[in-house]
Parts: sequence; structure tokens; C-alpha cells
Amino acid sequence: MIQHLSSDTVVIGGGVVGLTIALTVARRHRSVILLDPEEPGSGASYGNAGTIADYAVLPVGTPDVLRQLPSLMFDRNSPLAIRHMALPSLAPWLARFLRQSLPAPARRNAQAIAALLGSATRSWEDLAVEVEGTALLNRRGCLYAYETPQAVRAAETDMTFRRTLGVTVELLSAAEFAAMEPTLPPMAGAAYFPKAIFLSDPGRMVALIAEAARKAGVQIVKARATGLERRVDGVIVSGRGLQIHGRRAVIAAGAHSRALALCAGDRVPLDTERGYHVEWDMAQPPLTRPTCPTARGFYLCPMAGRLRVAGTVELGGLTAPPSPHRIARLVAGARAIFPHLPEPTRSWMGFRPSMPDSLPVIGPSAAGPEILHAYGHGHIGLTLAPITARIVADLLDAKTPELDIAPYLPTRF
Repeated sequence: MIQHLSSDTVVIGGGVVGLTIALTVARRHRSVILLDPEEPGSGASYGNAGTIADYAVLPVGTPDVLRQLPSLMFDRNSPLAIRHMALPSLAPWLARFLRQSLPAPARRNAQAIAALLGSATRSWEDLAVEVEGTALLNRRGCLYAYETPQAVRAAETDMTFRRTLGVTVELLSAAEFAAMEPTLPPMAGAAYFPKAIFLSDPGRMVALIAEAARKAGVQIVKARATGLERRVDGVIVSGRGLQIHGRRAVIAAGAHSRALALCAGDRVPLDTERGYHVEWDMAQPPLTRPTCPTARGFYLCPMAGRLRVAGTVELGGLTAPPSPHRIARLVAGARAIFPHLPEPTRSWMGFRPSMPDSLPVIGPSAAGPEILHAYGHGHIGLTLAPITARIVADLLDAKTPELDIAPYLPTRF
């Protein structure tokens, strides 16, 4: 028995990007069905560091990473790890990543990321008002902390480049850093991003977006999309025991989008970063704003009723189990900063959709505009959800988006 549904727009994926697209499109008086096999926002949209990172203009692949890649790949304690069993399947992605890490492509990619990030703070403030989530916004900024004078000197060059891309950043002395976060161990210096916003509970914020989407008329269907088929009058999205007819369809399934993109006729080099966090429940976390000890590659996040330590990059696909070693490294890193932490209350692993150039895929399918792409945001999916939603809604309305989307099109490959 196959269930048949229909809607003007079908959004595939219930993470923060898909939900925000569904809400934005529904508010423009279109009927929307959103399809996801899990509860909305239960994946990477829940487990992230909670930062609206207007400063995150650098791609993962840079000349510095390229120089360090051999040691990063084979150091089990590196912030960037590759599961060796996944190397054969990752080889084409890694080859593209290496090319995109060269100076000219890396600079071009940073400029394209910065263009998307320009309105991130304002967009999230507007979205929070719309979904009644302003109480979850923490406007105390974000810190990068540097443990050595050498790291501080390297940061000066890094931050000078970020400023050319519109990032507001202040370099702090050791004393200024200590005054901002006195419970943290001494550091040689820090970079402070005053405009960054922090969500004290990203899972709750995504739940508010889902609630607002339902109120706007979005029908959320708990099922996995396995196929896309173009018809004369639109698109058929199929799943187990399900067929949905839509005039248009949007692929926003995060790390699970590659097979659907292929169904649409687009071969996109999407792969998976596996992100981790550990949490300690506590009434008052021991710091007041997200802080990244950059040498350790994770964020210390003071969330509502808990301390979350989130981060590191592990390339390893969608099927392997969580790595106990990666979790142990996060715990050890957190205890190096806060030695009295007990055993963590919980740990988590989720999947980030990762592109070799660190740019999301946003725009129409090469085979026709009845299917749109909206995934591949890597570490900044939370940050870029509102701007991605506006771009997709404009494309559905046959309007020119507020940004030139040429750098993000699926046809760039």
C-alpha cells in the first residue's frame, strides 16, 4: 500500500537548513511537505557548538593545512583525522580537497564564504524573533585562545586577512583574555569576535523553528526519501510506501544528499565529516562565552544547564560506529583546561555534509530548476540556515537572490 501526497514544494531534510527553508517558503504562501526519517533537528543541527559564526570565513582547506596534512593524517590525536578504512572511498574527495587548498582557490573560497556570512548575525536575530527564540541568543561574542606567543603571531596574519573579508575581530593580550574569562587557564593571547552570537540551546532553537513551520502550514512527514523522478508536471519524491508529488523539490538532506543529487542528475563530490561532542550537566558552566583553544581544535560551549565540548574533524563516512578514541580525546582536552571535570554525562556523534572547497551547494539542478540543492554547509550549517532559506525561496519565486550564487551552484564541479 503506497501513500500518495502532494504539495507545491517538497523539502527533503529536517535539519536546521531544511526546516528554515520550509518555514520561509511556507510564509510566502506555498504549500510545503518536509520529509525526514528522524525527528526534526535531531542530527548535526542539535549536536553542534551553537555558534552563529560570522567570523568563520576560512575554508577547511588552506595552504597551512596543506603543509601540515601528512602529520595531521597520521597523528591519532590530531584535530583532523581520517579513518584509514575509508581512504579508498575518500581518495577522489581528498584529491579535490588538496587542489582547493592551494593559495588561489583557498582565497577564492574564503571570499565566497564571507559573502554568505555577511548577513549571518542580522539574519539569525530576525529568525529568532520570528520563532520566539530570542531568549536563546547570547550576544557575548566568541573567543579563539592561543597558548603560545608563536600562535599569537600567526593569528595576527590570520586576523588581518579576516578583516579584509569584513570580519570584526579584536586581538587581546593575555591579561585582557584573563579578564574576560577568569576561570580559564592563562593563555598567551586571544582573538575576540564581538558580533558572534551563541545559541544557549541549539536543539531547542531548532525545535522552535519546527514548531513555527508547523504553524505556518508545513506538513512534516517522518520518512526517508530514496528517489527523485522528474515528471511533466513536477517531481515525484519516493520513499518506502510513499510517493509525494511536488511542483518543485529541494534537496536539503545534509550529509545524506549525495545519492539524491545523483537521482536529480547532478554528480556532487559530497562526503561526510563526523563531528563529536561530550557534555557535563551542571547548573553553571565555568565560562561565559564559546571559546576555542585553537591548538586543541574544539569549542568549550557554556550551554543551558551543561558544558558542551564540541569539535574536531574526522573523515570517515556514514556507516562506521563512533570512535571511542575521538571521544576520549575530547574528554582529555576538556580536563586539561578544567581538571576537576568528572566523567561526562553523555557523548554524541553526528554527520556534517562536507565539500572539498568548503562551499555549500545552493541552486538549481543542471537538469532543470524543478529540483533545487541546499546542502554541504560543513561546519557552518547552523550559521547559514537563514540566508540559504532566503536564496532558495527567491529561486522558487523566480526572483534574483540577494547574492550572486554562481560560486555555490552544483554545476561548478
